Amino acid sequence: MNVTTWSLQMLEPSARSPRPFPEGVRLDRATGITPEYARFLYALVGGNWNWTDRLGWTRQQWADELDVPGVEFWILYSEGVPMGYVQLHPVVEADGTHVEILYFGLAEQALGRRLGGCFLEHGIAAAWTLPDRTGLPPVARVWVHTCTLDGPAALTNYQSRGLAIYKTEDADENVPDQPLGAWAATGGPAPTTDGDRWQ
Repeated sequence: MNVTTWSLQMLEPSARSPRPFPEGVRLDRATGITPEYARFLYALVGGNWNWTDRLGWTRQQWADELDVPGVEFWILYSEGVPMGYVQLHPVVEADGTHVEILYFGLAEQALGRRLGGCFLEHGIAAAWTLPDRTGLPPVARVWVHTCTLDGPAALTNYQSRGLAIYKTEDADENVPDQPLGAWAATGGPAPTTDGDRWQ
């Protein structure tokens, strides 16, 4: 399958503050994130969008990424459960800290509730203020990748929040016909090919 990947960036923070969340929705910074929970969030959100690259990672690989100075997870909650997350990954360069929005997305039960734009505004604001919490140098750039395998509103959402495309790449990739789904991605048994029994 041909997959288009867009790289987007913003070089200064938005002049507007993020909009408040609807009643009953909150965003928490996960200061006690573990490899198990990081993997769960990745599978919960990405199971419906062919996020599979990290499902085979060892626990040590997850732990090593979490140990990178300044890495942050922000988790969206409603009804007592996670509805989405954003993972920020900083790299210090000569001109300052470059913060990648490494992962961003909503769980399936949060789709259609008009949370994505507001959530992304808060995620971007967290990226720009990351040095306030970590002691890293000031942020010079916030950036992100998205592709045609992500949700259909992803590119428009990023552009609407001030991120601009600076690179576009096309590549043929071996992609499954159907995403795993959050159930299988988080470790649940996958349905057999006839669809009515479980492995």
